[in-house]
Amino acid sequence: MLTAVIVVAALVGLLAGAELFARHRAGTVLSGITDCLVEDTADVSYSVTPPFLWQYLTDHYTDISVVTTGDRVQAAKGMTADVTLSDIELTDSADSKGTIGKVTADLSWTADGIKQTVAENLPVVGNLVTAVRTDASAGTLILEAAGGTTITAKPEVRDGNLELIVQDVTGAFDKATVQTALNELTTQLNENYPLGIKADSVRVTGTGVDGTFSSTDATIPSGESDACFADL
Repeated sequence: MLTAVIVVAALVGLLAGAELFARHRAGTVLSGITDCLVEDTADVSYSVTPPFLWQYLTDHYTDISVVTTGDRVQAAKGMTADVTLSDIELTDSADSKGTIGKVTADLSWTADGIKQTVAENLPVVGNLVTAVRTDASAGTLILEAAGGTTITAKPEVRDGNLELIVQDVTGAFDKATVQTALNELTTQLNENYPLGIKADSVRVTGTGVDGTFSSTDATIPSGESDACFADL
């Protein structure tokens, strides 16, 4: 009886150690992928059922949560991403590492982050922006620029893309020029979102802009097509 108890205890300890190792190893890999994709650090967590070791051995994961620390999401400074990946199936092939049944992402972009992003990514116009504030009741952003210029833009979702639609411009720039500049910025952001995610909704808050994004049956790129996934 004593021998049996010792054997069972040893097996339980072995499984617990393997569970912790698998979680640590997967967390390291996924954090590296996230760092590469969004250019920011992130916290990674997993569903508790079934045991992660079983998910690890079967290459099928129920839910993985990734929360970035808020420095940036690629070119968007001051943006935080809270992402849930569901029904992940790893099946290695020449052009894919597997599929993800559903990706949902909540993105929060601060007004100051928008100001920094505009300054870094829009030549001439961006360098003149001195402040960005929000009007939550009107659902608009107000960009203040040198020379008394004020730009009022409304974030909208159009065909799965996040757009900034100019409502009004006061000052030296004409509305068409400003709209063209903002289109260049949003196009750059929309084209770089990973795993095929598209915008579902957007709203202006008292501190910035919140958006929900998602995709279904997303293909996980191979390491050859996207170096960020090479270690998966």
